[in-house]
Amino acid sequence: MGGMSEQIIAACDGASKGNPGPAAWAWVIADTGGEIGRWEAGPLGAATNNVAELTALQELLEATDPALPLEVRMDSQYAMKAVTTWLPGWRRKGWKTASGSPVANQGLVMRIDELLKDRTVDFVYVPAHQVDGDPFNAAADRAASHTARTQQAAGTSLGSALPPPEPQTASRSTGRGRPSASQPTAKRRTKATRPGGGSIKAKFPGRCRCGQPYAKGELIAKNPDGWGHPACVTEAKTTG
Repeated sequence: MGGMSEQIIAACDGASKGNPGPAAWAWVIADTGGEIGRWEAGPLGAATNNVAELTALQELLEATDPALPLEVRMDSQYAMKAVTTWLPGWRRKGWKTASGSPVANQGLVMRIDELLKDRTVDFVYVPAHQVDGDPFNAAADRAASHTARTQQAAGTSLGSALPPPEPQTASRSTGRGRPSASQPTAKRRTKATRPGGGSIKAKFPGRCRCGQPYAKGELIAKNPDGWGHPACVTEAKTTG
């Protein structure tokens, strides 16, 4: 076996119908032929998207051999940032945020930190819901979404078939329709084709609706509760 083939390729995703609402986690592991080898999904009852995303990562790390290098593909910017950017600082500060409050989802974050010790994990961000997007992430997304609705565990160990793709009704309606009442009427010059078209650089640090802070200069976007991570805005629109 050559070097690369020994790396485990996997994806994980969480879903919450309502955020918070009926939620679930899922992971998918590729086989050596590049097809879906194993997958699991589990219900979480009522939980937020962020809890579902972090749980999916925890479950994936617990289900894979720590001796083998792992590539994790995920579409949650929050979970990616949490493990790749914020974690070391949180650990240094004794699991407190910059403002001194406890880190959101602290138990999950600490468990993931423990699971990441002494193993090689590459995190790869893949945008969700792309026509030619990553097949493993798409499968994890489907499994999480389906299990969030059914609240029934599923997966290869239970002999389940992957749920079919969901009808993409919700995402189509989030296109550029009429501006909602909360949007300022002044025309903002943002190209609609750019991903995260409505995002700007934060002039001041603040806190997003997901409970995580953002820094001055970080890209933020308008959401129903004010300003925050662009990922949390799209999440608010597409879930439910």
